[in-house]
Amino acid sequence: MTWVEVNAAPELIHTPPLRLKQKSADRTALNTDMYCLLKCSPLILAVAVCHGWLFGDFVGKQKELDEISLWPLPQKFQSSAVAFKLSPGSFQIVHAKQSSAGPSCSILVNAFRRYFEYMFGDLKKHEKSRKKVYDSDLAELQVWITSADPECDGYPSLQNNINKTDISDFPRFAHRGILLDSSRHFLPLKVILANLVTMAMNKFNVFHWHIVDDPSFPYMSRTFPDLSQKGAYHPFTHVYTPSDVKMVIEFARMRGIRVIPEFDTPGHTQSWGNGIKNLLTPCYSGSSPSGTFGPVNPILNSSYDFMTQFFKEISTVFPDAYIHLGGDEVDFSCWKSNPDIKKFMVQQGFGTDYSKLESFYIQRLLDIVAATKKGYMVWQEVFDNGVKLKADTQIHVWKERPQYQDEMAKVTAAGFNALLSTPWYLNRISYGQDWVNIYKADPQNFTGTDAQKKLVIGGEACLWGEYVDATNLTPRLWPRASAVAERLWSDKSVTDVGNAYKRLVQHRCRMVKRGIPAEPLFVGHCRQEYMGL
Repeated sequence: MTWVEVNAAPELIHTPPLRLKQKSADRTALNTDMYCLLKCSPLILAVAVCHGWLFGDFVGKQKELDEISLWPLPQKFQSSAVAFKLSPGSFQIVHAKQSSAGPSCSILVNAFRRYFEYMFGDLKKHEKSRKKVYDSDLAELQVWITSADPECDGYPSLQNNINKTDISDFPRFAHRGILLDSSRHFLPLKVILANLVTMAMNKFNVFHWHIVDDPSFPYMSRTFPDLSQKGAYHPFTHVYTPSDVKMVIEFARMRGIRVIPEFDTPGHTQSWGNGIKNLLTPCYSGSSPSGTFGPVNPILNSSYDFMTQFFKEISTVFPDAYIHLGGDEVDFSCWKSNPDIKKFMVQQGFGTDYSKLESFYIQRLLDIVAATKKGYMVWQEVFDNGVKLKADTQIHVWKERPQYQDEMAKVTAAGFNALLSTPWYLNRISYGQDWVNIYKADPQNFTGTDAQKKLVIGGEACLWGEYVDATNLTPRLWPRASAVAERLWSDKSVTDVGNAYKRLVQHRCRMVKRGIPAEPLFVGHCRQEYMGL
């Protein structure tokens, strides 16, 4: 039997059969009624021939059967003893005649080419002679897009979701993300692109780009070039140019991955102040300025004028419907020291509750971003502080106290969409197999109604950059992030850690075989070890 998994993450939706065509006349054994539904977007195709692991003559060996270790586990999967031959010399992935997409659909054509290479690698150059008589050969995979508009030039979005009754595999959650921090350590473009490739292999569909923060501002703004000129670690070597950003967005689009930038304010903005005069609050020591600066100054109209222009640019550069606006970890000590801020607090009737001042700023910022027709994501503090939010706001839960389960219950009880990251801060490391606890965490594991559970749109694995740069990002992230991938993709009932370990070991070896230095889970080996740079 041949198993075909199609993941157009995140744009899996509505399409009848992807048919595998046999050379032999008898096609009943192939089960041509196996349906995988797809709305045009990057095709992630994994093909495994039972008893054959794609090309080798391993029939009848249980050891090799164990190597057909799918990750993340599909919603429905059934194998049989029937084996088919896949030959790189004759097998092809083609557009079905009835499909609304065709050779001009670059997003599919590129996916066909990419996954043909994954399937056969260098074996297509020197195919071995056949030692086993297979039930028949597989000649082609036909991809049939039934929607009138295949959206070959479109971008993935949260709304591209899946109808469970129509398809054999679908993600449990629509938002399956990875956060990378390129401010604390600059991440070269090559590293970001390589991570997008690995994300696609693991069915992640959101790249949360925490692109700037206190230490550095590597985003090169056309409107405010001094932000990176004076705020980056280096104005030429440690910046992301407009063409770099465009490349990341397009590279991600071709793999069905959304790119959501985060520009966190009013805190985490020390690097912003280098390029924008009077943006940050002057801190005081007694009655005199200390020479240091705190969060964005929330009492100046010039701060909001800047934000209006800046987010107008961001809304045009990043095509996704959402921007992450941060809003976390605002240190009030500088605001408390500033006499002008204290005077403003009295005028507004805020008393000494500086969370009200924070909410004042956030509210104005949200109005600015809403005017760009973008939706917004915020860290949970914005919700906790009672800021008035649009109904489609996505609340990102990350804090350990209160218990994240309680926070998820509160957010969804208020009617907002919730994202979870608390148990998936992968920058936190420990000796041993910490992937197990990562795997066991579930975004819907809280007390609430079915309606509340439906408001959980997914989660993100976060890799903050204090101790991470290009040298150790990939092995620290993978395959631990793969554990998050399965939790967000597979059915809720998929919880067997022992079974997961066996499959994840093999999945890790697949990544290693493809040149990804994913760290080992425990003692063992891969048939093809990582060969280094």
